[in-house]
Amino acid sequence: MLLTCSRNALTAAFSAVAGVVPSRTTKEILKSVKLVASEGTVTLIGTDSEISLRCEVPDVTTDSGGQTLLPTNRMLSILRELTDDTVKLDIQGDAVWIRGERSEFRLSAEDPAEFPPVAMFEDDAYFTITASALKQLIKRTVFATDVESTRYALGGVLLDLTPERATLAATDSRRLSVASAMCQAVGQPAPPTSPPVVPAKAMSLIERVLGDSEDLVKIAIHNNDIVVQAGGVTIASQLVQGRFPDYKKVIPASYQHTVDLIVSPFYSAVRQAQIVTNEESRGVDFTFTNGTLRLSSQAADVGQSKIEVPISYDAPDLTITFDPRYIADFLKVLDASSQVKLQLIDHESAAVLVTEDHYTYVIMPLSRDR
Repeated sequence: MLLTCSRNALTAAFSAVAGVVPSRTTKEILKSVKLVASEGTVTLIGTDSEISLRCEVPDVTTDSGGQTLLPTNRMLSILRELTDDTVKLDIQGDAVWIRGERSEFRLSAEDPAEFPPVAMFEDDAYFTITASALKQLIKRTVFATDVESTRYALGGVLLDLTPERATLAATDSRRLSVASAMCQAVGQPAPPTSPPVVPAKAMSLIERVLGDSEDLVKIAIHNNDIVVQAGGVTIASQLVQGRFPDYKKVIPASYQHTVDLIVSPFYSAVRQAQIVTNEESRGVDFTFTNGTLRLSSQAADVGQSKIEVPISYDAPDLTITFDPRYIADFLKVLDASSQVKLQLIDHESAAVLVTEDHYTYVIMPLSRDR
């Protein structure tokens, strides 16, 4: 079987599939990428047995159909080092030849029959959402997961889909991130008994392959897995088992004070305050006084800091202590010029950050030793 294609297109497809290929596994075959050629199309497939990714390679010419397994890391290294616009793959039994204009490589190829089956998108009833919207939703939530928690559900992102709206929620029990956007239903997708929780790794892979276009992404939810198709890429993942917290009950129903903030100066002040913290003393005091927000931090053997930001605030003085990393995580996924509202109750209660498009972030304060 002889394939001819764009080196850049093949490299991009291999890089996408490599994102799911495990670096450590007891199943050596999973370290390879499966190449399948049929009816003028070529698809690369990778899996770690829980998450899989299929990627179609555009603009490929082939003299016949067939399949083989290719060593992921060596193939990527070769493709990245070649300088040719076009590359040829000549697959002969247990060997594959990679040829450029002045370069030639021979690699061993394994038996593709041993590779585990990987799901395709075959659903007639599913949800659709634009690529740009889904990319933003994932970006705004996946960072708040807790992949090291013994509560497995916290290691994923809740995906709550209705025929009109897609809502993603993630929490590590110290903060909660909730974002939503419009979506549509095609056919009549059966509603799950409870919203599925998708592993953070799978969500990050989906975000990585999405562009900022208005192209529609298809999402099909089954009892134990989810399948997402975005253009020529299909990602399937098992769902996280376990009970996800009722995120709607975590968001405070009322608050005492609202502070309007611009992302850029606020983010700059948080980053500055974060400098003088350490593992033992991560807390930064956020003190709201008449017209000023003062961020102050102090850590033994490090030093202390004080940063002030002008704000509109004329209520009684209030000091609340936050881990600045959690505030920074929220701010860095926003446009620098955008506005956020900081909603406060008191120094012991959860605070809420809300954007103009209703992206909501709940953060618990740290205890203050006085």
